[in-house]
This record gives sequence, structure tokens and C-alpha cells, in this order.
Amino acid sequence: MELEPGGYKKVIQLIKKGVDIPNPLTIDVGEDVNLDRISGHDVKLYPGCRIYGAETVIASGARIGHEGPVTIENCQIGPKVELKGGYFKEAVFLEGANMGLAAHVREGCILEEEAGGAHCVGLKQTILFPFVTLGSLINFCDCLMAGGTSRKDHSEVGSSYIHFNFTPSGDKTTPSLIGDVPRGVMLKKPPIFLGGQGGLVGPLRIGYGNVVAAGTILRRDFHEENKLIVGKSHSGTVIDFNPSQYPGLSRVAENNFLYLANLAALEEWYVCVRQQFFRGQEFGELIYNALLKNLASARKERIKRLKAMVEKIPVSIKKDEAKNHKTLVKQEFREHLEKACAFFSEKIAGDEAAVHRERFLTLFSDHRNNMDGGYVNVIKSLPAAVAEEGTVWLDTIVHGVCRRSAAFFPSMALFKKV
Repeated sequence: MELEPGGYKKVIQLIKKGVDIPNPLTIDVGEDVNLDRISGHDVKLYPGCRIYGAETVIASGARIGHEGPVTIENCQIGPKVELKGGYFKEAVFLEGANMGLAAHVREGCILEEEAGGAHCVGLKQTILFPFVTLGSLINFCDCLMAGGTSRKDHSEVGSSYIHFNFTPSGDKTTPSLIGDVPRGVMLKKPPIFLGGQGGLVGPLRIGYGNVVAAGTILRRDFHEENKLIVGKSHSGTVIDFNPSQYPGLSRVAENNFLYLANLAALEEWYVCVRQQFFRGQEFGELIYNALLKNLASARKERIKRLKAMVEKIPVSIKKDEAKNHKTLVKQEFREHLEKACAFFSEKIAGDEAAVHRERFLTLFSDHRNNMDGGYVNVIKSLPAAVAEEGTVWLDTIVHGVCRRSAAFFPSMALFKKV
């Protein structure tokens, strides 16, 4: 048989490199794929795989397509990752992450170590910290979830769960924090459990250790920790609906700004702590750079959605029957959002908490020098006092960013409880 140029020729090159491809005729590799970014050690591509994109990376130990066809487009796949079936675009998967059959994981996603989901899970602009586990039949876009200390003690989302991230007025200013960055990265907080056939109406904040009963739809923040939350169904009614009124604008703005502040803290964590663990790792620099790129994508997405919402504010103001404090809040939000977004578009975390940062990094370096193992083992073994110093550092970043953003909107009285 005469070999065709292009994709099939690249398949042959992958086989020669050492990639296990049981049925080469079912594999498609795009012309732009850089084969130097695909490991030849212990990688297996099952029948039906399609690999595209010049930025695609596949590290050793990866298993692609065991349960069904897989399409990969410009993803960075770390060691021992299993993508069992589905479509994956511009997402980063760190060591041991996994997704089941019919997954749909799109741009802006980061799945850290051993995070994953079962079958039919949809993600976009979603960040899962180590060990976070999603059940089946889940739509979980536009959120960050942390909590848990191991594979046996992990945050979990039950099957048939939805993060409601699109409002009747057509807005997606709905990012939710399930946990947070300053405590979540230390891998010492109790897990969060979101019971199946339930949902969150974003943007929301959920504290650590909370258990949300199955079938519950959460519509408000739960800052408290270690609570059992049982939802109450709405009584049946029919009332007039007036779109784009934004009665809860201050809370929406606060949760969006807090989400952006947590992204700033996570970027600092990646730059100052995680980066060193990628040195010497196969494709480590490429994967690390992809993490930063996806964080930038997450920030850009949130700013884009805020700007789209503020364009509707003039119409909302016209609908106000009485000009009152709510009208003032809307006007202030409209006038100053552009300045706030410019602030969030900058690298804002570098000088926020230098004293705490240097103190933590010194303690962290001393600890790591006495430890073997990778990122997860080193972080889990941090003494409580060292982890607390790291949390103070990242908290200082979050609070500093929140205060600076709140200054643009004095009428909203933002972050009084943060």
C-alpha cells in the first residue's frame, strides 16, 4: 500500500517513535501537529483518535480514546492523563487528570492533578483543583472548584448537576467560586459535596466542608463552612418578568471581582510555586506556559462578559420607575466598569503582598529541599504553619485586589464581608 502524505504519514512516524497505536488506519493527525511535542514513551492512542493543533502536547503515560473516539485540538496533556472519549479543545490536563466518555471540554479549562469526570461532562472556562471529581451528565462551565486532600477525600459534584451560567437576560457574568484559591491550593481544607440532580445559579460562593443535599438548587452564597444545605422548592406562581432590571447588581459585581481576584492569586501561585515543579519534566515548560495562557483566557472571558452586561445598563435605567439608590448603583457601574476592567487586565498581583510572599517562599524552599516527590506530595506535606503563611500571602493579594476594585464603585459598598 502506498502511504498517503500528511496525517497518515505522521501516524507512521508516531509508531516509529514508540507510540502505541493498535489500529493506525483509524487515526488522523493534523498537518500542523508538532510530533516533537508527543512523547514516545508509554503513550497509547486507541482507534478513532483525531489530534490537531500546533500547540498540542501529549506527555508520557497518556491514554487517549479507551472508551470512544477522541478529538484533541491544541490541548496540553500531562503525564498519565486519561481522556477516554469526547472533544477537547485548548484545555490543560495535569498529571493523572481524567475524563470519561462523551466529555466536552473547551477553552480556558485547567484540570489539575487527578481531577476529572465520568461520562457526558461539559466544561468551559472551568478550573478544577487536585482530586476534584465530577459525576456523569454534568454541565459545569465558568467556575473554580477546590477542596479535599486526596483521592479518598475529594470535593465532588453529583451526577446530573448544572452550574446555571446564563441568565434570562442573556448575561454570563456568572462565575462561581466553590472553595477559593488561598486555601484550596494548600490541599488541607475539607471537601465540598454538591449533591446530584441539583445546581448552582451563578455567580455564587460556597465555603469548604459544605454538603449540599441532592436536588437542591442554590441561589445565594454560603460563606459558612461545614454545613448541610437542604434547598426549598419555590412555590408555584406567575408574575410579570422585566428583563435586565439587575436588582442584585452589587452582588453580581462583587462575585465577579472576587473571582478575578482569585485568578490573580492563582497566577502568582503558578509563577512563584508551581513553575519550579515543571522544570526538568517532559514538556514541562510548554505545559506551564499553557497554564498561564488559560488563566489569561479566564480573566479575558470574565472581563468580556462584564462589558457585555454593562452595555444593557442604559436600557435598565430607563425602565426604573423611581430613580433611587439602585439607579445610582447602575449609573456608577456603567461609568466606571471600563476603568475597573483595565485594572484587572494588568498584572496586578506582583507587588501586593511582597513580605508574606518572601516569607512563605523561604519556608517553602527549606521544606522542599528536605522532601522527595512531586508537587502534590510536597504541598500536602507542608507544615500547618507554613501553609498558613502561604494562605496569608494569597489572601493579601485577593483582599488587596478586591479593595482596589471596590474603590471604583463606592455606592455599591462592595466586599464588606470579605
